[in-house]
Amino acid sequence: MRATAIRALALDAVAAANSGHTGMPIGMADVATVLYGNHLKYDAQNPEWHDRDRFILSAGHGSMLLYALLYLSGDPEVTLDQVKNFRQWGAKTAGHPENFLLKGVETTTGPLGQGIANSVGFAMAEEMLRARFGKKLVDHYTYVIAGDGCLMEGVSQEAIGLAGRYGLGKLIVFWDNNDITIDGKVSLSDRTDQVKRFKASGWHVQEIDGHDPVAIDAAIIAAKKSKSPSMIACKTHIALGHAAQDTSKGHGALTNADQNTAAKDNWGWKTGPFEVPADIKSWWEATGSRGAADRAEWEARLNEVSAQRQAEFARVMNGEAPKKLSATIKALKKQISENAPKVATRKASEMALEVINPIMPETIGGSADLTGSNNTLTGDMGVFDTDNRKGRYIYWGIREHGMASAMNGMSLHGGVRPYGGTFMAFTDYARPPMRLAALMKTPTIFVMTHDSIGLGEDGPTHQPVEHLAISRATPNTLVFRPADAVETAEAWEIALRQTGTPSVLSLTRQNLPTVRLEHKNSNLVEKGAYVLAEAEGKRQAIIIATGSEVEIALAARDALQAEGIGTRVVSMPCMELFAQQDEAYRKRILPAGPVRVGVEAAVRQGWDRWLLGERGREAKADFVGMDRFGASAPAETLYEKFGITADNVAAKVRALLG
Repeated sequence: MRATAIRALALDAVAAANSGHTGMPIGMADVATVLYGNHLKYDAQNPEWHDRDRFILSAGHGSMLLYALLYLSGDPEVTLDQVKNFRQWGAKTAGHPENFLLKGVETTTGPLGQGIANSVGFAMAEEMLRARFGKKLVDHYTYVIAGDGCLMEGVSQEAIGLAGRYGLGKLIVFWDNNDITIDGKVSLSDRTDQVKRFKASGWHVQEIDGHDPVAIDAAIIAAKKSKSPSMIACKTHIALGHAAQDTSKGHGALTNADQNTAAKDNWGWKTGPFEVPADIKSWWEATGSRGAADRAEWEARLNEVSAQRQAEFARVMNGEAPKKLSATIKALKKQISENAPKVATRKASEMALEVINPIMPETIGGSADLTGSNNTLTGDMGVFDTDNRKGRYIYWGIREHGMASAMNGMSLHGGVRPYGGTFMAFTDYARPPMRLAALMKTPTIFVMTHDSIGLGEDGPTHQPVEHLAISRATPNTLVFRPADAVETAEAWEIALRQTGTPSVLSLTRQNLPTVRLEHKNSNLVEKGAYVLAEAEGKRQAIIIATGSEVEIALAARDALQAEGIGTRVVSMPCMELFAQQDEAYRKRILPAGPVRVGVEAAVRQGWDRWLLGERGREAKADFVGMDRFGASAPAETLYEKFGITADNVAAKVRALLG
C-alpha cells in the first residue's frame, strides 16, 4: 500500500488538473518505494546538498512520481495543496519537474533522454570530488529511472557509452520496461534489445519484475557491488490495475472518474481523493526523516577536517570563484597588452585557461574529439579515467549532445566547474542541453571555436552563420565573441563568476591582432560594449563590431578618418551584458546622431536593437555580414567575396552620410 499511495496521488492530481502523464508513477511506484525506503539517503526537511544519493527521473512525464514522493516523505515545499494544484499557475508542481522550482528536484528532465545523460555528469562529479576530498566527504550513488522513450533518444547512447567507458560504478539506472510509448507499442518504431545494448557498452545488467519489492531490493544490492555502471531492467505494467493498463492511454490523461475509482478498488485503496491513511503517511515521513541521521553523520565528518579544507569545500560547492581570479586575469591582460600577440581567440582562450586552471582546481575541461582545435586542455589538468579520478580533462568523443548534457549534470551536482568545446557550427548537436542550461540556471561554459567563415576551407557545413543569433535568442545566456586575447581573458573571468547563467564563448580559428593595447584593470567586457576607438573631430559615424570583425572596423575607421569623417568604433563582445547596463551608459556608447554600421560575419538577426533602436534610425543604419551560407575557400578570399571588408564598411558609412 505504500507504493499504492503514489499511484493514488498521481491519479487524483491528474484528474484535478484534467491533464497529465501518469504512466511512470503508476508503473514504477514499487521501484521508487524500495529505493526511497531502503537505499536513498534523502533528508526531506533539508533537501539541499550534502553527501546524499542523487535521484534523477530521466523521463519528464513522471513528474507526479517525484511530487508524490516528496509530499509523502515530508518535503516542506511540496504540500498537499501543491499536489492538488499540479500543473496550475504558480504551483511548484509543474507539468514536468523543474529543478529551479523545488530543491528536491535534481534536474529538469522534460525532454526525454536528458536525465540519463545528466546522470553521467552527476556520477563523474562524484568520482572527481571523492578523489579530491576523500570518501568521508563525498561517497554517494546516482540513481536514475528511465523509460522506453528515454532510451530511444539518441543522446542515451552517448550517455551509456560514456558511463561504460569511464567505469562509473556508482551510477544505477532503472529501466521502466513497460513496452509502451505515446503512439502505442514500442515495436511500432523499435526492436532494440536494450539489455544487450547496455551490456555491449560495458554495463552490469540485471532483469527483474519491476513490481516485486524483494527482487528490486536484491537487484539494487547487487548493483552496488558492481564496479561497472548498472542497468536494472524492470518489467512493468504501465497504468497497473487501471483500465488503460498496458496501453498507450496509460501515458495520457487518466481523467475518467469511473475508471479511476475502479483502479483504486483494484489496488484496495479505500480513501477519498488526496487522502492518505495515517499509518502509510507516517511510514513515508519516517523514511524522509531518516536521511537526517545521514546528514548529521556527514556534517560530523566535515567538521573533523581542517578549517582550510572546510572552507575550500564550501567555496567549490557554492560555486564561488577564488579571490585570486581577478588579480590573475589582470596580470594576464597586462602581459598581453604589452606583448600584443597576434593569435586566434581559441589560442587566447587556452592562454587564459593556462593561468585559470592552476588556481581553480574545480574546473573540468573537455572536448568532443577536437582537443587540438578547441584548445581546451592545459598541461596541469591530467586526464580523467578509470585509473585517475583526479584527472580534470575528459575526452568526450564525438558526442556533443552527451557532453553538454553531462556538463549540465556536473554543474547541477556542484563542486566542479565544467567547460567543453566543439566547433560552433556543432552547437546544433548540443542545442537541447544548451537551452536546458539556461532554463535550469546552471553556469555551464560552452567553448565554441571556428566561429565564422574565417575557418576557411572546411566550407559551409562547418561555417556557422546563424548560430550566434540562435544562442543570443536564448534567455538567460551570455554569448561572448571577443576581439582579441584581452577580451577573451575578460570573458573567461565573467563566465567563471556566474552562478546561474551559462556562457557561450565564440572563438576564432584565424589569428587576430591585439586591439586592446592600453592596459586597464577594469573588465570592459563586463559592460558588454565599450568605445574602443573614439572619433577624431566631429563624430559622424559609429561602427559596432564583434570578434574578428573588430579588426575590420578599425581599418574602416582609419580610412574614414583620413577623409575627415569622425568615426567611433564600439567593440560589443557581449550583447546580453550591454543590454543589462543602465540607459545612461548605453546612451554614452550609442548616442543619437551619428550613422551606425554593424559588422559581424554572421546573420543580421539580433542586431537591429543596436542599429535601429537605442536612439538609432533605419535611414541611418546598415549592416555588413552574412545573408547566406558560406563557401569553401581560404578565409581571406571568403571575407572579400562576401563583402566583409574595411572598404565595404567604409562605403556603407559614406552612403548613409549621403
